[in-house]
Amino acid sequence: MSSSDQYQTLVNTVHEKYRAEPGGANADYIPFLANIPSDLSALAIVTNKGEIFQAGDSDYRFAVESISKMCTLVQALEDFGAETVREKIGAEATGLPFNSVMALELHGGKPLSPLVNAGAIATASLIKANSVEERWQRILGIQQKLGSSQIALSDELNQSEQDTNFHNRAIAWLLYSAGYCYSDPMEAVDVYTRQCSTLLTVVELATMGATLANGGVNPVTKERVMAAENTAHVMADMAMEGMYDTAGDWLYNVGLPAKSGVGGGIVSVVPGVMGIAAFSPPLDPIGNSVRGQKMVAEVAKTLGHNMFVKN
Repeated sequence: MSSSDQYQTLVNTVHEKYRAEPGGANADYIPFLANIPSDLSALAIVTNKGEIFQAGDSDYRFAVESISKMCTLVQALEDFGAETVREKIGAEATGLPFNSVMALELHGGKPLSPLVNAGAIATASLIKANSVEERWQRILGIQQKLGSSQIALSDELNQSEQDTNFHNRAIAWLLYSAGYCYSDPMEAVDVYTRQCSTLLTVVELATMGATLANGGVNPVTKERVMAAENTAHVMADMAMEGMYDTAGDWLYNVGLPAKSGVGGGIVSVVPGVMGIAAFSPPLDPIGNSVRGQKMVAEVAKTLGHNMFVKN
């Protein structure tokens, strides 16, 4: 059996094992997400060679949500470099929930991580642009370069998000008052909310992971999306904060950087090898897909991929 056959067989087997795993519930604080069918599930691998292996509802377009933070971080690193991003945003785990106000207050208003809400709003505000629309188009553009040109804004999801983003608006004003919001704060929240409201497939999500794994070159389009040296910084942030409050447990048990979103997506990166992604809407209490975690973890374990274990 070829390696390609082995990968497809593995994806099929793991998806079948967990596609109906019980537990969890859709995010209900965003009406759009509450109404997504909870029985959907998908799994995909995209290798550094551009090979694609997929199973389940792999054509279904779901909300990127917090995974978008990873993409905007890529653009900020490309615009300003790693040291400026670390100075203006931070590169530390907060140790508190992703939407915590207390984390800001404890650190003088500095968000610490671009992968929590405060840091993501600050990162969106930092992106080079002469207008709010130019900033939005540059952020959408980096999502498309990392994943595919088919990634697009959902007007329905965006409206649902904009109608319920009061907490993030408060965070933006706190950032602004402390000097860590680099545009008009309400414009920053608007753009941040839009970046969370795009739709993508599990294959496009795995392609994002594979682009990081491939030194910044999208293995499907063959386009260089980011400088190779910036991939390490993105993956470091993913390792620290990518799985919300359980990022440490994920790294301890799986040993790979990952990023999740409350839309039900999870992407993990095997540096130099592949991106692994899963999608299923029911979330655990922390906000991570119940089925998605199990699918990605089992693929990684079966293939023997763990950054802390020598193969």
